[in-house]
Amino acid sequence: QVQLVESGGGLVQAGGSLRLSCAASGTIFSINAMGWYRQAPGKQRELVAAITSGGSTKYADSVKGRFTIARDNAKNTVYLQMNSLKFEDTAVYYCNAHILSMRYLEVWGQGTLVTVSS
Repeated sequence: QVQLVESGGGLVQAGGSLRLSCAASGTIFSINAMGWYRQAPGKQRELVAAITSGGSTKYADSVKGRFTIARDNAKNTVYLQMNSLKFEDTAVYYCNAHILSMRYLEVWGQGTLVTVSS
């Protein structure tokens, strides 16, 4: 059994910062891409940022220059540093990872709520 556990969400004022963490646990041989998605009320889930095992990154245009994704391969953990938060960043943030366990899996975290007050 492989799972992703997220932490770090909460309430923050516009212009503030938050750091999300997501740790993978279970039988893990390797982790390929890891990423963060978000889903705002009434909207579809969208990619926020992703990072490969080699460290290559990509970001949604809406967060470029404000969010930074990073990973610690030794800890099977991915982070999302969010700065200059805006009201429109309010959403449930989900961690995603492509993991080689006993078979190849795409795993999702349970989600963590980020609320930005204006």
